[in-house]
Amino acid sequence: MSGAYTREKKPLPSHDAAAARAGFDPALAGKRAECDGGSAIPGTRYAGREEFTGTLSGDYVDHGDPPWRWYLMRDLERKPPGYPADAVWCEAGSLFVLDAPAK
Repeated sequence: MSGAYTREKKPLPSHDAAAARAGFDPALAGKRAECDGGSAIPGTRYAGREEFTGTLSGDYVDHGDPPWRWYLMRDLERKPPGYPADAVWCEAGSLFVLDAPAK
């Protein structure tokens, strides 16, 4: 067939999930913390604030360069109404550790 469209196969850009680097911070594992963020309000063009309280697992993921770090919080004591999961990834800049540092 003449004039048929062909698509060149290219690798995914470096910002895909494979570029994420996982790690573990033992100093944060088991610490109670709070984090806040935002999510779209269904049916609107707006976002609302969401707050979480739980226990940090110590696991983190860095995305990009420079790294944008996210920590995993589990065993949620506080989460938005209707939030379906028992864990959430919190951006490092929105994370507040409640427990005192280890001595």
